[in-house]
Amino acid sequence: MQLNHDRLKTKIEDIAQAVDRLRRLTQMGREAFLSDEDSQDIARSRLLTAMEAALNICYHLAAKRLNKVPDGYAECFEILGDAKLFDPALAERLARMAQFRNRLVHLYWDIDYGQVYAIMENDLSDLELFASQVAAMI
Repeated sequence: MQLNHDRLKTKIEDIAQAVDRLRRLTQMGREAFLSDEDSQDIARSRLLTAMEAALNICYHLAAKRLNKVPDGYAECFEILGDAKLFDPALAERLARMAQFRNRLVHLYWDIDYGQVYAIMENDLSDLELFASQVAAMI
């Protein structure tokens, strides 16, 4: 089945813009971030934007390349990793990020912003790697 290149390009750009904004927030430092609710709100929003874009891509690839519809967000990345469309280790890390996305959405009143900051410092490169590998497919 044919991929929708315009859709993928748009979602790749969504990831890039969100990651750029998140990286800028890390420049303020952990303590300043943890004491600034506005920055936390921006980080939550941008992390959700990046993850939603990655999930949109994931479901599109699962449907078009594998003819599968995952049961859940984390499973989507696992399916792509199992099929070797992406490195299984990357797929597993993105699956964990998808689980954290669920926490941001459904348990928004109980978010550990220290964990959000850690993701911003350590895990954004996984989203960038995913986006660059998708870009190489189109």
